[in-house]
Amino acid sequence: MKVIVGLGNPGSEYAHTRHNIGFEVIDYLSEQESIRLTKNKFNALFGKGKIGDTDVLLVKPLTYMNASGEAVGPLLHFFKLDTADLLVIQDDMDLPIGKIRLRQKGSAGGHNGIKSVIQHVGTQEFARIKVGIGHPQHTREAVVRYVLQGFQGDDRAAIDAAIERSTSAVKAWLTQPFSQVMNMYNSNK
Repeated sequence: MKVIVGLGNPGSEYAHTRHNIGFEVIDYLSEQESIRLTKNKFNALFGKGKIGDTDVLLVKPLTYMNASGEAVGPLLHFFKLDTADLLVIQDDMDLPIGKIRLRQKGSAGGHNGIKSVIQHVGTQEFARIKVGIGHPQHTREAVVRYVLQGFQGDDRAAIDAAIERSTSAVKAWLTQPFSQVMNMYNSNK
C-alpha cells in the first residue's frame, strides 16, 4: 500500500488558500479516482482505494499544518508501512506559482508541516511533491498572511495546472521508481 498525504489546514476558512495546496491535490485525486475520504482516525481524514493495481491511502491531516506529523506517524505505524511507501504533497514559497518540484528526501527547508512529519516518522527520507506558491515580502507577518490567502486570476490557473501535474506525478510514482518520476517532472519541459 502507498500513502499519499496532502498537507494543509482543516476548515472552510482555509480552503483554497496557498497553504492548502496539498489538500487540493488530494481532493482532485480523490475525485478522479473515486476514493472517498470518509475515515476520521489518527487526527486525519483518509480514504482507502485503488489507483490502477496499487492500494492507496489518500490522507489529509486534521492537525493543522504545523502538527501534520501527529497524523502521518500513527497512520504509517497502524498500517505497518515504511516511509518508502509515503509521498507528501506540500506548498513551497521558494518555487514560482504553479511550478512543481519532486524530491526524494531532504530537510524541512523551513516548512513547519514537513518538519513535523520528519519528527514523527523519524527520517527525512520520504518522497515529496512541492507545489510553488511564490513568495511575499520577507517579513514574518507578510509570510503568515500570504500563505493564508487564496489565488486570483492567472495565479489560480497556474495552480490548477500544477494540481493536475502533481496528480499525474503521483500516479507515475505508483508504477515507477521515484527517481524516474523526478526526472520526468523536474525537467523544464
